[in-house]
Amino acid sequence: MHYVYPYPHVRELIPLMAEGGVLPYLDIPFQHAHPDTLKRMARPAAAARTLDEIAAWRDICPDITLRSTFIVGYPGETEDEFQTLLDWMDEAQLDRVGCFQYENVAGARSNALPDHVPDEVKQDRWDRFMQKAQAISEAKLAAKVGRTLRVIVDDVDEDAATCRTMGDAPEIDGQVFLRDVGPDIAPGDILDVTIEDADAHDLFGAIG
Repeated sequence: MHYVYPYPHVRELIPLMAEGGVLPYLDIPFQHAHPDTLKRMARPAAAARTLDEIAAWRDICPDITLRSTFIVGYPGETEDEFQTLLDWMDEAQLDRVGCFQYENVAGARSNALPDHVPDEVKQDRWDRFMQKAQAISEAKLAAKVGRTLRVIVDDVDEDAATCRTMGDAPEIDGQVFLRDVGPDIAPGDILDVTIEDADAHDLFGAIG
């Protein structure tokens, strides 16, 4: 499920995910974590409560995948506000993360906000954010090494296959690369795969 806001009724979905009735994947556009930045964005400023929600979701469905996107360098964003976002990321430990540098858009209310952030500061914050996100992703994927995961096959090429787990949205998230798959494997097949290695974005494994 993509672009879901963390409203209270989302809690009702999590038990269905734990039972296998709904794919355990939520894409939630958090955008930022500091309440003042969120207010300037005209978004709900409840990042602290969101951490409690995330913990509750994971208690019910430990294998849930959480994805989000963020904006750095929004007009008025201070270094303290940005650091709050980095600290929030440490606590939230999201599985999949994207990040954009703020840019003016024709007709947007934010164009007229004061204290626009210099380009070089936006770039620096983006670099630091992505370094944090990559470290979290790398650790989470490394923890899957040795596990057996169910994957769907997207593409087969000679004796290798490109697949996805339930935590990988097509053309957005990571992939699982399999070796020695044999001629009877085809796109759309669902396989149980032993994960043998990982990097910051993808997994590598073999059938069985």
